[in-house]
Amino acid sequence: MRKLGWFTRTSKAAARFTGRPLCFALAVGVVLAWVVTGPLFGFSDTWQLVINTGTTVITFLMVFLIQNTQNRDTQALQIKLDELIRATQGAHNALLDLEELEERDLREFQDRYEDLARKARESAPQGGDDAGTPEVEMRDIGLPPVAGHHLSRRPRRPPPGS
Repeated sequence: MRKLGWFTRTSKAAARFTGRPLCFALAVGVVLAWVVTGPLFGFSDTWQLVINTGTTVITFLMVFLIQNTQNRDTQALQIKLDELIRATQGAHNALLDLEELEERDLREFQDRYEDLARKARESAPQGGDDAGTPEVEMRDIGLPPVAGHHLSRRPRRPPPGS
């Protein structure tokens, strides 16, 4: 693996530090110190400007560090999920890399899977099976059939104890 760049190392270190209770306690301590010094400085405009400027600058910088950490974590999670889909026999490889689709295309996928979930919940109280791998017609969610691959025919798992 390559050595991490300075920004990645910095953002990871900042995320680890700022996510700890000690950092929160430090921030509370700074605010309390500022409040306690209010009477000493006569609650002046400069006194107020110190906390306003300090918190604004820290918040501004933290937004970029948090976004970097979030982007990296999300990307790693997507890669892991893609690998699980790729490695699972019977899974639809067409679901790989969905995060790159347009919003309306994602909505079609989501609607189809929400429909599957609704049907499973409705069948469970009547003694139906809400487990397993129901068939998903990929053409129903906007994907054409792939030649030589039956996307809609997933092998059924035998019931436990068979």
